[in-house]
This record gives sequence, C-alpha cells and structure tokens, in this order.
Amino acid sequence: MPTQPNLAPSGTTAVAVENVTRVFTSRRRRVVALEGMSMRARAGEIVAVVGPSGCGKSTLLELVCGLQQPDAGRVETAPAALMAQRDLLLPWRSAIDNAALALQLRGVPLGEARTQAAPWLERFGLREFEDARPAQLSGGMRQRVSFLRTLLAGKPVLALDEPFAALDALTRQEMQGWLAHVLESEPRTVILVTHDVEEAVVLADHVLVMSKRPGCAVAEIEVTLPRPRRRTDPAVVELREQALRALGLEG
Repeated sequence: MPTQPNLAPSGTTAVAVENVTRVFTSRRRRVVALEGMSMRARAGEIVAVVGPSGCGKSTLLELVCGLQQPDAGRVETAPAALMAQRDLLLPWRSAIDNAALALQLRGVPLGEARTQAAPWLERFGLREFEDARPAQLSGGMRQRVSFLRTLLAGKPVLALDEPFAALDALTRQEMQGWLAHVLESEPRTVILVTHDVEEAVVLADHVLVMSKRPGCAVAEIEVTLPRPRRRTDPAVVELREQALRALGLEG
C-alpha cells in the first residue's frame, strides 16, 4: 500500500492565495474571473468554497494545482492533485486500472500499480468491482474510483471540484459521509468547491463564501462542530443559514 504523502506540520499553511487576479482575454471580450481573491488552508484542514455559478471557483482550484498562473497576486501551495467535476474515467480501463493510472504516472509499472491499488479498492468498498468497466459502475462507484485515483497521485493537497454534483440526492449524502470517513483515516489538506452549502458545513473546517464574478472572498465561516455532523442538527442548520445570508440568499 502506498505511503501517505508528507503533510506539513499541523497548523502550518499548506495553501495561500493572496490578492489574486485572473483575467481571460479573447478577440471578443475580456473576462475578469477573479479579482483580489485571498484564501488560506492550514495543513490537514478541509476548506469548502461556495459561491454563485461563474464566480471563478474552478479557476481558483486550477491556480492551486498550478494549471493556471495568476495575472496578479500570489499563490503558494504544497503539491496538489485536482479531481474535476466529471469523473473522467477511461472507458476502456477497468476500475483498478483507472485507479492505478495515478501510480503509473508516477513511474510505477502497471502490475505493481495494480498490486498497490488493490487494497485501496477494498477499503473503498469496490473490491468485487475491480475488473468492471466504468459503464458497469453506478455514479457513486465511479466517483469513488475517481477520488481514489486522485488520492493515489500522492499529493498532500486535494482540490475537489464539485465531486458529487452529478449524483442524485441520496447517493450524494452517502458519498459525503463516505468522504468524511476516508479523510479521517487518510488526512489531506482539501479545497472543496461545492454549490451545496449544507455539504460545505457538514464536511469542512472552514467555509469560504465568494462573490459574483469577478470572484473574491466575502465571508469565512469557521465550523468547529464535532464529526460526524448531522445536517438536521440545529448548529449545522444555523451555519448553513449564515452561509446563505453571506451569499445573499434566503434559507
């Protein structure tokens, strides 16, 4: 089983985004996606980012992962792996080979990558489906394989871009509980983008609320509630309402 990546000492900064501006320019128009955007995540923390559609949340994750560069400001982060909104599993590969791809990209031969990935599939409840192709898996199973591939990339920071948005409500709640359990045993620094304010409060240590485009942080809500959290608990409901007010929405 692969070793856990080295996390920075608890309390140290793993991700720092300071006064960042990101502009996209084409022949037809100029779009300012982020302007004056700042955020921080300490090692081992889960920070959920919520905001209106088109406010630059996905751009923020790509900046954290080094897939884009800011036009102004500064981004400093430990190595990060991105899990995109779609699972992006290769349809011709089995579940175990899709998961093992992350290890192959690190230079591990396929046979050894499969050997390393197999115990993880068992932990993720997918052992009996390791030879199944993506088309044979449920939506929740596909997301587990996608998350496992991200985890096996061996990065201390995970950038998750609405990982459960395409799932039905019941499966989404199941996957939220599953993710919380996995991160308890395999801690990482996590930046979680989500449209689901309740999901943010249930999973995160901090909820960062962004403005409309150009996106910037307008509120940060600390979540100190013990885990596991029930979405019906009054304290969870109150924090959800606080986040909705910061978004300018009624609860």
